[in-house]
Order: sequence, then structure tokens, then C-alpha cells
Amino acid sequence: MVTEFRLPELGENIESGDVVKILVSVGDTITKDQTVMEIETEKANIEVPSPVSGSVKEIFVKEGEKIKIGQLLLTIDEGAEVEEKKDEVKKQDKVEARKEEEIDERKKEKKAEKKEVKAEVHEQEEVKAREEEKVEARLEAKEEKKEYKTVPKKEGEVVEFSRPVKVATDSKSSPELAPAAPSVRRLARELGVDINQVAGSGSGGRISEEDIKNYARMLLTDTVGTRSVGQIEFAPLPDFTRWGEVERKPMTNVRRKTAEHLSIAWTAPHVTQHDKADITDLEKLRKQLGKRAEEAGGKLTVTAMILRVVASALKVFPQINTSVDMANNEIIYKKYYHIGVAVDTDRGLLVPVIRDVDKKNIFELSVELSQVSEKARNKKLTLDEMQGGTFTITNLGGIGGTYFTPILNFPEVAILGISRTSYESIFTNGQFEPRSMLPLSLSYDHRVIDGANAIRFLRWIIETLEQPFRLIV
Repeated sequence: MVTEFRLPELGENIESGDVVKILVSVGDTITKDQTVMEIETEKANIEVPSPVSGSVKEIFVKEGEKIKIGQLLLTIDEGAEVEEKKDEVKKQDKVEARKEEEIDERKKEKKAEKKEVKAEVHEQEEVKAREEEKVEARLEAKEEKKEYKTVPKKEGEVVEFSRPVKVATDSKSSPELAPAAPSVRRLARELGVDINQVAGSGSGGRISEEDIKNYARMLLTDTVGTRSVGQIEFAPLPDFTRWGEVERKPMTNVRRKTAEHLSIAWTAPHVTQHDKADITDLEKLRKQLGKRAEEAGGKLTVTAMILRVVASALKVFPQINTSVDMANNEIIYKKYYHIGVAVDTDRGLLVPVIRDVDKKNIFELSVELSQVSEKARNKKLTLDEMQGGTFTITNLGGIGGTYFTPILNFPEVAILGISRTSYESIFTNGQFEPRSMLPLSLSYDHRVIDGANAIRFLRWIIETLEQPFRLIV
């Protein structure tokens, strides 16, 4: 039996990907869950496993081709044994189907009986509704037919008329009254709701008080939702060919997703604080403990040590470990500490997330950081490994630079940038001494974090780095 294998769902909001590598050929024998190809999506490279065992009959895609969810990738011949088993399953399914049909027939008979009873009840409700509509119509007619009041005056004076204000209506046709009781109509008027726009949940579309309230809530929600930041509009570019030769290249999926993500993040009001940490003593400790980290399978870097410090700082300053919900005017405080670390790859910047950093020591963090960095560079990161972060660290020290202003990793509200360490002559203990100074840059969302709290958070990190014994404790 030949099975068609189509591209399955790859994750939330992912509709397509690029074929990076095809790992099988026509005629190959494969097993269930064996990886048959690698797909590059907007966020990561994903290994696509085979759903069945068998031999590859035909391949319908090529490396470098863009494919969509549901597109046919290849066909697999499962073999005669599998086909026999499936025939047995089909026979059993037919027997079960007959049983289900018998059960369905019984259910239909019961439903028919219930339907007859409901029809009688529905007819009674309609009669009652028509009576209420007549009463409501009479009440409205009385209000409209109020007689004009005249105020008698002395002979020769003009008689003044006072009359109720009427709303202009279309004389050609009057809309049919919505099915609702007078009390429901009264509630709609009080809430400013057009009752003719409300869908009734009762029998025959009858409108209840709850329907009115739900419709009013919906209007309020829509109004609040309009306060949120909408789609970002980009200004049109000029025709660059007017001034010379150009070449257009499509963005890779990762680069396009990064651009969209940062465009959204940039809408938050950013502020960046800069400061330096004296890590002379920290560097001595790092070199002393480096061998233990290597024995554990990792490399003890400054980033790994800062990971642990930041997790402790987030507990002291919970407002940094939040997200802002402007649609509902709420701040979401997170009780977990998952920290992302930006990794520079040949496809762009990827941010794997290390979970529960507060529960791990510096050796465990050094091992995990080495592992996820390697996976990022080798295109092995999964989507799940890049989601759920509450704070991000980005280190450009290996490349160079003094300070920079990192952009928030939405929906987080803060990000810490690390630059290159340099030796500086610092006046201490009555004399100038060469010290290792580490530049740090903290960008934060000013809607949630005030400048005073931001610098306190940054100084807490710096003071901990300058006292390595606190890190060990």
C-alpha cells in the first residue's frame, strides 16, 4: 500500500518552510519516525520524521524549494504485510461502524421524540412572545400619540405649542421589532445598545438580558482593543536603479521573522542604562573553576556566570520579570526565570532559552549554555527551545565594542547587553591599579520600569559580580 506523506503542522503561526536537506532517496527502506528531510522555518530548523515504515517510492520536492503545510513531500510503499494488517483493521472498523449505525438509529429515534416535545414548547414560547410584542407596541404607540399641550393665552396673543421631541423615521418602511421583552428593551436603552444589532440566544432568536450585557461587553472590548498598537506601516522606497545597478535578494525565513519581531518590539518606549563592572576578582575565580566546568562538559564563561546573577536579581526586582498587556491595562508578573541568550549564527541571531536558571549552579549553566549554543549554530534548535523566555542576555564582547543599545525581545520588558572587557587604570586604595572593566547596557520598557528601578537592578548585578563570593553562595 502506498502512503502519501504531506508536510505536517510545524508550530503555531508557521505556514511554510524551505527544504534544507533531503536525507532519503527513491528505493530507500525507512522506519517509522526516521528523519527524511530538514526544513528551515521562520524560527528554526526542524527534522521531519516519517509517519510509517516502508520504502520510498517517489520524492516530490527538491532542496532549496519553499513548501507549504499540507504539500505532498513523498510517497512510501508500506508493503504487503502492512496492507494485510490494514485490511483486518478495516474489517474490524466495518463491524464497529455497523454497531455505531445501530446506536445512531436509536439515538435518532430518541432525538425525534425530544424534537416533538421541543416543538410544542417552542410554539408556546412564540405565542407568549407575540403577546409581549403587542403589549410593547401598545406602550410605544401611547408614547408617540401624546397630545400636544396648548397653553391658553389672552385674546390677541399667539398660542404656543409644546410637543415631545420625535426621532425622524423612514416613512416608507418601519423595521420589524426585535423579539425581546419590554424589560430587555429598557435595559438596552439604558446601556446605549441598538437592540436590532443583538443576536438572540433564545428560542426563535429571542433576546435576553444576558444577550444585551454580552453585546455591551463586546463593544467595550473592541473599544479597548483599538488602543493597542496596530500594524506597522513602512514608507515606500525610492527607485534605487535611478542611481546605479542594484541586486535584490529575498530575506531568509529567520531574517524575515527577526525583522518582523524587532519592528514590533521597537514600538515599546526604550531607555538604555550604561555602567561598568570591575570583574578583576571574578576573572580570577573563573579561571580557578574553569577545569571543573570542563570536566562537567562545559566552558565557564562570563555569560554563564552572569546568567546565574541575573536570575537572582530578577527575584529581587520582580517588575523586571514581567510583560505588559496594554489591551487589558495589566502587568503580567512571571513566577519562573527562563533566560534567553542571543547566539550569532550564519543565518542570523537566534535566542535559545535556558529554563529555571535560578535552580541551577554555574557549572550546570555552563554545560547547558555550551549545548544550546552548539545546537543554534548547527541548526538543531527546536521552536520550543526558543520560547517562554522572561529576560534576555546578548553578549557582543567576543567581537568588540564598548557600549550598545540592545532592542527588547518582545514580549519581555528588559534585555542586558555585554560588551568587551578592557583594562583600565582605576584609582583604588590610594593608588591607580589596572582593573578588568566590563561594560554593561540595560535596555528596558519605560511603560513598566522606571529609570530608578532599572539602575538599581543594574547596580545589584554589578555589585554581585564585583563580590564573587556572593556568586558562589
